[in-house]
Amino acid sequence: MKDRYTPALVVLTSLFFMWGLITSLNDILIPYLKDLFELSYFEAMLIQFCFFGAYFVMSFPSGYLVEKAGYRRGIIIGLLVAGIGCLGFYPAAALHAYPLFLLALFVLASGITLLQVAANPYVAILGEPATAASRLNLTQAFNSLGTTVGPWVGSILILSIVSTARDASAVQLPYLILAGALFLIALAFSQFRLPAVSAGGSSADTQSAAAPESSVWRHRSLVLGAVAIFVYVGAEVTIGSFLVNYIAQPDIGAMPESTAGQYVSLYWGAAMVGRFIGSAVLRKVSPGKLLAFNAACAIVLLAITMTTQGAIAMYAVLAVGLFNSIMFPTIFTLGIAHLGRHTGEGSGVLCMAIIGGAVVPLVAGHVADLSGIAISFLIPAVCYAYIVYYGLAGHREAA
Repeated sequence: MKDRYTPALVVLTSLFFMWGLITSLNDILIPYLKDLFELSYFEAMLIQFCFFGAYFVMSFPSGYLVEKAGYRRGIIIGLLVAGIGCLGFYPAAALHAYPLFLLALFVLASGITLLQVAANPYVAILGEPATAASRLNLTQAFNSLGTTVGPWVGSILILSIVSTARDASAVQLPYLILAGALFLIALAFSQFRLPAVSAGGSSADTQSAAAPESSVWRHRSLVLGAVAIFVYVGAEVTIGSFLVNYIAQPDIGAMPESTAGQYVSLYWGAAMVGRFIGSAVLRKVSPGKLLAFNAACAIVLLAITMTTQGAIAMYAVLAVGLFNSIMFPTIFTLGIAHLGRHTGEGSGVLCMAIIGGAVVPLVAGHVADLSGIAISFLIPAVCYAYIVYYGLAGHREAA
């Protein structure tokens, strides 16, 4: 890592932390709003559908905005939009309206989409190309710190109130605080000068990359990488969304949902630990091989949790987080590795694929309504099988 880039990377970690915390709070909102509005699993998964659906709708526009306005302005706009989305939780709670919660989540996720499109490729190209995967894994580790803190805080501030009052006021203060934090970070970024780099990285990188006339869709690693992002986010979000209800079951953890919510932090905390480890391992091991290994381990753990009960089943599914750790940043860097000046557009394509977090949980929610949560884990297991393929062969450009 170049020393002159270190201050910018330090500042960027705050973004990864914030959107990690906000995203993992959905795992607390799902059981909270499910009880509050007496929803089925399928209806409760509309929370993830609206949140991650924003990635599909807004990723391409965000990619073009970043290419026109630059990374710094894109980050500031993304923070402001996310803050407005957080403010939307106040009237949604006051009016006790589930559709307004979904609308606020869509606006919030639209801002986070812009942050993802701007910050992920910026970190990847802010230094030596050879260490891009390692660098993005390191900053994503702070994203995992946010996802670890989110469920723990949410279970205390939100889930603990469900048993004492059937109203939505528990979410008002936490999301007002988040809105204030996002606006403050936007103000800080408006005063901070980020290093100017081109979308294709250094001039040498740009010259050796795709020809100006080539289309971003001609890159096999990007197209198949978009599918990998789709199934990865879908698998990760599906598991996280069910954890509170799954752990609370009598044959698994037999505990109140407020306590089960705190265990969700172990799932995301394992991802944080794995990203710090992965950042070091990726300097020695091929990103594709490590990606395939981790996906295979996730399949094994899901098989264990589906065929056992009690503590073994609970800790097996929580341990999937450890192997999720390096998947998103590694797939992302493999997907944009050969795009040159199309890096910003390619980032938009990959972030658009995050809609997997909207679609896959709905499918799994339907299966859970029919057959139970344990059986629904078959859906993320299939997703991880594709990631094994992408890590071994799918990320390679055609000769």
